[in-house]
Amino acid sequence: MRPSVKRVLIGSVAGSVVLGGVLVLLPPYDEKAAKAAPPALGPAGRAMAAVGAGAPAALPDLAALIGEREAHLRAHPGDDQSWAVLGSAYLARGVRRADVADFPKAERALNTSLKAKPEGNPEALTGLATLANARHDFRAAKKWGELAAKQAPKRWAAYPALIDAYTGLGDAKGVGRALESLQELGSGTAVMTRSGEVYRNRGWREDANAALTDAAALAEAPAAKAAALYRVAELAWERGEPTVALRYYDAALAADAEHHPSLAGRGRALAALGRSSEALHAYRSALARHPLPEYALELGELYESLKLIPAARAQYGALRARVEQEGAGGINNERILGLFEADHGDADAAVERLTAEYERHGSPETADALGWALHRSGDGEAGLKLVTKAMEKGPRSALFAFHRGTIERESGRYGAARRHLREALRINPYFSPLGVPAAKRALEALGEPPEGGPEQMYAPRPVAPVRQAAPPRRQTPRAQPPAQPRPRTAPSTVRTAPAR
Repeated sequence: MRPSVKRVLIGSVAGSVVLGGVLVLLPPYDEKAAKAAPPALGPAGRAMAAVGAGAPAALPDLAALIGEREAHLRAHPGDDQSWAVLGSAYLARGVRRADVADFPKAERALNTSLKAKPEGNPEALTGLATLANARHDFRAAKKWGELAAKQAPKRWAAYPALIDAYTGLGDAKGVGRALESLQELGSGTAVMTRSGEVYRNRGWREDANAALTDAAALAEAPAAKAAALYRVAELAWERGEPTVALRYYDAALAADAEHHPSLAGRGRALAALGRSSEALHAYRSALARHPLPEYALELGELYESLKLIPAARAQYGALRARVEQEGAGGINNERILGLFEADHGDADAAVERLTAEYERHGSPETADALGWALHRSGDGEAGLKLVTKAMEKGPRSALFAFHRGTIERESGRYGAARRHLREALRINPYFSPLGVPAAKRALEALGEPPEGGPEQMYAPRPVAPVRQAAPPRRQTPRAQPPAQPRPRTAPSTVRTAPAR
């Protein structure tokens, strides 16, 4: 039995034992006490409870909460707490619907709350931090989140926002501190989910899978369950298991049919399984509900892999239009636009965009994107330094390995290129409909290393490359650091990232 499955079963058994104990300890049924019990939460109450617990809320419940708070504030415009709740509800609805029009509304409501109560208002500060993360403005998110945590260090809600902010800035130590504070203050579904995300970014995939699977099992609200199941599916996808990923994407959509990330994920998995027509339909459904730029890029590249070039160009045009639209709402899409320009547009423009973005947000993902753009614009040496840094500091990523291997091959580092291109296909042999064939062609061109000497001294066999390769150079083999074993501890324990 696999460890992750075993852990889920143990958790289920433990939950049954606890539930049985509670039932045994309950007093006999008292009709008067039952009648005096508080009524079940209505839609607005459910939304407020979900938002307060850091969990996604259902769209009808959010609409009820927004309507209720708007009506209340018309009569009580000085209620700072209600403004903070309204701002957080607008933000939650905007994220759920991928509707940037709700973001300025959220910002106005949260700032009104701060104006009404400038000091001791961690609710509004946390809302502003979460809004900044949604806009990919991680410096602002860090500022607001740290202020919220300083004002109320025992209030757990600021720490998920800080984890996102530090992740976007590439601050691994900050992520560790925020996660430790979060775990000290709680242990529910939201904490498990955040823990799983951090473990995934550190490369601890077994721990991540266990934490996220437990979070999905414990989630009660459909929206929260769908979000947790989606994260489990993403882990399976990153491991190169599209069949498993598809099962979890479908489970997420069964819990919440409007969960657009699972629709796009479903398209990804179906494409990997060769079910192209179904994949196209899934992507179109995701874009019809929520036309995010990353969905348009993925669909465009799928069209291009199928030789449907006019359809691909249409999606690339939709990507540009969506980026412009979201930019008007304050959303920063420089990384996704830079990656698009590097592969399908103006590589020099991509370098310019991504250089500025890397100065703002030095995450491994941004380092990889800038390194790839530098390579595409002709500066492979500078690009190689950045993609190497991304691999050293970031999650175990097939795309990172592909970028590194491609740059190494075209700069004459043939042995390293073989290792990293093979690693990309070993991590996830389906990582990209365009990247996977390119990696396979590059490996075929490189061939097997010759016997009896340093393989870097030999040029690859003359098979048509994806791009014009640089002439081979004589180099001595580069020493590779030995792999170190990853410590295995319980998911609830904060650890420092091991060397990979």
